[in-house]
Amino acid sequence: MSDFPPTSSLRTARLSLAELRGRRVTVMGLGSFGGGAGAVEFLVRQGARVTLTDLRSEEVLAPQLAALGECQPERLHLGGHREADFTETELLVINPAVPRDNAFVQLATVAGVPQTSEMNLFWQFNRSRVIGVTGSNGKSTTTAMTHALLAATGNRCWLGGNIGGSLLPRVGEIGGEDWVILELSSFQLDDLDALQASPQIAVVTNFSPNHLDRHGTLDEYRRAKQTILRWQCSDDWAVLNDDDADVRDWPTAGRRVHFGLSVPEVPRDGIFDSGSSAVFRLGDREQILPLRDWLTLPGRHNLQNALAATAAALLAGASLDAVQSGLRHYKALPHRLELVGVHAGRRFYNDSLATTPESVVVALEAFDAPLVLIAGGYDKGVSLESLVEKACRKPIKAAALIGQTASALAAAFEKYDPQRTILRQECTTFDEAFAWSVSVAAPGDVVLLSPGCASYDWFRNFADRGEQFARRVHAL
Repeated sequence: MSDFPPTSSLRTARLSLAELRGRRVTVMGLGSFGGGAGAVEFLVRQGARVTLTDLRSEEVLAPQLAALGECQPERLHLGGHREADFTETELLVINPAVPRDNAFVQLATVAGVPQTSEMNLFWQFNRSRVIGVTGSNGKSTTTAMTHALLAATGNRCWLGGNIGGSLLPRVGEIGGEDWVILELSSFQLDDLDALQASPQIAVVTNFSPNHLDRHGTLDEYRRAKQTILRWQCSDDWAVLNDDDADVRDWPTAGRRVHFGLSVPEVPRDGIFDSGSSAVFRLGDREQILPLRDWLTLPGRHNLQNALAATAAALLAGASLDAVQSGLRHYKALPHRLELVGVHAGRRFYNDSLATTPESVVVALEAFDAPLVLIAGGYDKGVSLESLVEKACRKPIKAAALIGQTASALAAAFEKYDPQRTILRQECTTFDEAFAWSVSVAAPGDVVLLSPGCASYDWFRNFADRGEQFARRVHAL
């Protein structure tokens, strides 16, 4: 029996599976986290004639291709794209990382080829209720935590989306009374806007500049994120960060529920931390929850994630006992402030999932020990000065600067630390950055990989970056 009323509205499929049988479909990009592979597997099983095209070679993609098993595409065009695959096909499935102004995507557009994505296909065929989580920071943890709380209740629930792995091949197994918990990126939401798709429960963790290299402007990035609320109905729920002045007032037709690290002066529906416990209010019902006692993860940011996840889970029908059990047993995600080793009194933390300046600031605040920071990476067009300003006020002990943004970070350090009280080194390889960081760290120090940038300049993805860091630690 739920302590609070669950959401009841359902989504219905908009396409017939029969429409895919025998149809020529091009999948553009196998991807790194299972989305492209999930699309290929699903389409092959539906009888579509699939062409997979990717800029990477067959040698590089061998593990992902082998994992497809018997669901191999009819044609493989790897190491480059062919125009005919985009103009002489009946459907184009695009990896979300591919910009929509890509020349080959434009060829398909001119040729009148319908376009979709792995997430859009999932949404069209999914029969279940959806909790969608987005935000500039904290969305992966909040998504996984929400899933853990619902699973502890005994609900049949599924975890997917941008967090990794595709639910599309299993969409037929997902029932109408199940819950799907999806992490949704701005790229995925941009595509879902065409379907007028919003989840029954939408969670927005926060908002700050990100992916401006793709969206162009902050307004366009915000517009993409707001898709998660744009098409909600009056019986849907919007769980919004009350501490974020931008997100707090985002428009939605759904019922608003807020979360925050302090109790507002004017009572409103939501969950708020009072300093010793949390207060959950919904209409004329109120419940005191000792979330601080239940949560095992450190840091105010994780308390905020727990508030958001708890609100979403309670709205979906989770019991209070399940919330308590789920939070107490929840383990941090890989690559998120993950202790990967201790050597000669130095602790090494992998925070490769920190791809924004704000997430690095959160990581810096989690430690009292002297810090050697490894930061930098692919340039998304976002200012890194806030990261450096906080690092100089912390202050950190040293910084190894990597990737495309190394020089921009170095310039920011010159601005905020002209006396060079913080050691820093622009590094041309990851090996150099790691070796230098170890050399300047002393017993009792923390060596922290928290890049504040995407990984695509030197690595396949953030997971590859974190794994390379961990391997070097284990080799010490």
